[in-house]
Amino acid sequence: MSEQISILLYIKNMLADLIYINGIVATELIKVTENTATIRRGEEFLSKTTCLAEHTQLNTQIIEILKKYQKSPEDLAGLASHVLKDNKE
Repeated sequence: MSEQISILLYIKNMLADLIYINGIVATELIKVTENTATIRRGEEFLSKTTCLAEHTQLNTQIIEILKKYQKSPEDLAGLASHVLKDNKE
């Protein structure tokens, strides 16, 4: 029984790590999309659309999902501040 619990804990930790990595990828893809739109259409395009507000909302939702699956809140401190700060720029 102890070996099964150990394996389940290993899988749980692995899934938490994969969810974290997917969260990083998702938030960075949103930023790439913003940067591409800026390069293609200019700064004024982004300021006139609802994209930035929607992206901030999506990033906040991603961080909230990540909070459910991390081992401790400190695991997200750097990512949350980086992602949400980036959206205010």
